[in-house]
Amino acid sequence: MDRPVEGETNSYERTFTVEEVEQFGELTGDDQPRHTEPDEDGRVMVQGLLTATMPTKLGGDSEMLARRMDFEFHRPVYTGEPVTCESRTEAVVEREDRYDVTSEVVCSNTEGETVLTATIEGLVWKEDVDGH
Repeated sequence: MDRPVEGETNSYERTFTVEEVEQFGELTGDDQPRHTEPDEDGRVMVQGLLTATMPTKLGGDSEMLARRMDFEFHRPVYTGEPVTCESRTEAVVEREDRYDVTSEVVCSNTEGETVLTATIEGLVWKEDVDGH
């Protein structure tokens, strides 16, 4: 894994489907009517923690293991609505065996409205003789 760099950004876009919301509801038990009963446009509201999987995907792309994730949910996300999530590396502290990393995340809908923000603290292991 490359050394994390302060100021580096990564982004990811996805559109959640009704089927994904249903599956997440079955898995977590979060099957409130707002997540199961379509509105007049045939959409359902995406669970907040399903939306929060977007920063998780970005962290995985960077091989970052999260230690702390603080989310703020600003507005609902609906199925069929594209969401773009951007992560910016704010701080990198080098340790003997790892890098401690802090990232700020903003997820927005196509109207440019912020739907989710997060601060994520984690680590990226350095390669060593044991293959870690």
